[in-house]
Amino acid sequence: RDRPVADTLVAALNTVLAPLEAKGLRLTVDCPEGLTLPHDPKWTAEALSKLLDNAVKYTPAGGRVTLSAVPLGQFCRLDVSDTGIGIPEEEQGRIFGRFYRGGAVRAEEGVGIGLYLVREILRRQGGYVKVASHPGQGTTFSLYLPRE
Repeated sequence: RDRPVADTLVAALNTVLAPLEAKGLRLTVDCPEGLTLPHDPKWTAEALSKLLDNAVKYTPAGGRVTLSAVPLGQFCRLDVSDTGIGIPEEEQGRIFGRFYRGGAVRAEEGVGIGLYLVREILRRQGGYVKVASHPGQGTTFSLYLPRE
């Protein structure tokens, strides 16, 4: 059944507000009023939370994190964007693999399972995830969930 997307976004955001504020990052949230989607709010918030956690972790102080929802025909796209370190093009195809850790992030805490889980959460709901990134300029992860 359809559930409000805004509630899912808020649940995900609540997991990163403290570190976001501590780092002095600017947050922008954009979600059309009344937008609903047949999704699993708990697991979708978990996927968004992992992406937001990465955005906060890899964006330098004073940077920006954006969370937005965009209805697109048969899908709804949920974007997590940042102005962080970015992901080299040659790593973008591998980042969703289990236990994969990119060269620039190996020193950070983590085991390399977050993006794999994001992909699985989306797949189990009939959706998919894409990444667009430019080193030094930031990254956008886009989650596509079916609207029906």
